[in-house]
Amino acid sequence: MAKVIALANQKGGVGKTTTAINLSASLAVLEKKVLLIDADPQANATSGTGFDLRNIKTSVYECLIDDVNPKNIILNSEINGLDLIPSHIDLVGAEIEMLNMPNREKILKGIIDKVKDDYDFVLIDCSPSLGLITVNALTAADSVIIPVQCEYFALEGLGKLLNTIKIIQTRLNTELQIEGFLLTMYDPRLRLSNQVVEEVRKHFQQMVFETIIQRNIKLSEAPSYGKPVILYDAASTGSANYINLARELLQKNNMTAVDSNSKIVE
Repeated sequence: MAKVIALANQKGGVGKTTTAINLSASLAVLEKKVLLIDADPQANATSGTGFDLRNIKTSVYECLIDDVNPKNIILNSEINGLDLIPSHIDLVGAEIEMLNMPNREKILKGIIDKVKDDYDFVLIDCSPSLGLITVNALTAADSVIIPVQCEYFALEGLGKLLNTIKIIQTRLNTELQIEGFLLTMYDPRLRLSNQVVEEVRKHFQQMVFETIIQRNIKLSEAPSYGKPVILYDAASTGSANYINLARELLQKNNMTAVDSNSKIVE
C-alpha cells in the first residue's frame, strides 16, 4: 500500500511543483512505483511530465465532481514506474461545486483509496492556497513535505500553513505527519541563502531534510521541454539533488532494505 505525501505551501514560487515532478521521477528511477496527482488548476505538474494540456479530456476534476474512477484516467509517463492523474483548468471551479457535497473534505481520499494498492508512493502536488482541494490533499495524506525557498520571506506564511495542518490533524486526519521541510532555490554564494538555511534548521531542527535543492539552470529549463530534470540532463546538479532527496525519503521510511520477495536465493 502506498505512502501518500502531499506537497503543500500556500506561498507560490517555492519549488513545490518542481519538487513534485522531480521527486516522483527520482523515486521511479529508484524502482518505486509512483503515482503523481496534479491537484493544481495550473496543471504545471501535468505539462512538466510531458503531457500536452490540450489533449487532456478527463482529469482529477472529473474524479472529484463526477465520481469518475481514477484507474480510467491514469496516464503513463516516459519514465517507467511513474504514472500521473492529470489536472485541468476546470479544477478552478471544483471547490465551489464541492461545497454542498457530503464529506467534502474526504473526496480525494476516496479517490486515492481506489488506486493506492498499486503504488509505493502517491504524491499530490497542491495548489498555492489553503482552499478545499488542499484540505482534501492533507486529509488524504499520510504526511506532508513543505518546500521552503532560501529567500528573504522564507518563513512568511508558514505559521498559517502549520496552523491549517494542526486543525486537520485534530479534526480530519489524526495520522497526518510532517514528512519534512525542504529547502529549495539555494545559492551557496549568497549570504542570505545561508542565513535562511541556518534559520530554518534552528526553528525546525530534525524536521528539515538534509538534502538541499540548489538553484540550477537545467532544473529551470526542464519543464519547458516537458521532462523531469533526470531525463533532460541526468548529470545536472538539480538531478543529483532530487535523487539524493528520493534516497533520503526512502531511508526515512525504512524502504532502502532489500524486499524479502526480491532477495537473491543462494
